Amino acid sequence: MEIKEILKSRVSLAPMAGITDYVLRSLIRKYSQDCLLTTEMISSEFLAQTLQGRSGTEILKRNDNHSPISYQISGHKPHLMKLAAQTLTPLADMIDINMGCPVKKVVGGQDGCSLMRNPELAADLVKAVKDGTDKPVSVKFRLGYTNSELNFVEFGQKMQDAGAEFITIHGRTRSQMYSGHADWKLIKKLKENVDVPVYANGDIVSIETAVEALEQSGADGVAIGRGALGDPTLIARIAHYLKTGEKLQAPAITERIEMLKFHLDEEIKLRGEITGIKFMRKFYPYYLSGFQNAKQLRSKLVLEEDYEKIITILNSIG
Repeated sequence: MEIKEILKSRVSLAPMAGITDYVLRSLIRKYSQDCLLTTEMISSEFLAQTLQGRSGTEILKRNDNHSPISYQISGHKPHLMKLAAQTLTPLADMIDINMGCPVKKVVGGQDGCSLMRNPELAADLVKAVKDGTDKPVSVKFRLGYTNSELNFVEFGQKMQDAGAEFITIHGRTRSQMYSGHADWKLIKKLKENVDVPVYANGDIVSIETAVEALEQSGADGVAIGRGALGDPTLIARIAHYLKTGEKLQAPAITERIEMLKFHLDEEIKLRGEITGIKFMRKFYPYYLSGFQNAKQLRSKLVLEEDYEKIITILNSIG
């Protein structure tokens, strides 16, 4: 797909490890037919092991209607990143390189945001991935590693020169992790100094914050991460507003409960009952908020392993 077609909705689902799995991507697609979906981060080292017969290929799963979809890979070895790109090309409409993950075990292994401290290697990775695919290649990174290393403009230019055709930037440094507030205004400096499309990411949790982020950053679109958790309609509603100017209402609590039950059922189909139930616990705080006794109900649910009892609790809400 042409990059313009891939990005036509101006909204994407940001990659989140252990979150943006096959089920969540399918749920987002149920409401948005043309947003860019992104997989959770896939380690190029892990992928090389998977090709040698190890399990774990469910992370690659997709449906025909998942396009446009970007497969995000991480790593610091050009030959493995090229192999990952070659492996994923039949599945992907775009290959994205993770250069922004702030998690200690990722940056400690020279992956993720640590690449912002090694722009030459980062550029080599872009070139290697370009060699391994005929699909567009994008990068996702942050403002810098620390507040004293805000190299995002120069870094973005270097990634563009290496062949990156799309950039998503999270408006925080690695040292901030997810604290404070994303600085959308700084993103404007990057947008003004590269020629490829730029999406702003970080703290976009509503139509209003999406509009504010776009105004402050001058970005071409927005990438939605945690804001889409508990409200799989958000991406579709933002895209609809950007296209028409009409604000669609967020789902009521009764609708969110039904979405949660559907999400739970699909995770159980994918992972089995016990694993699926445990996997879903991370989503309860997002779906179940903004009503009386929400905290107490969440406390009960995170301890519950019996499917029928979970459904009974959910049916009691509202």
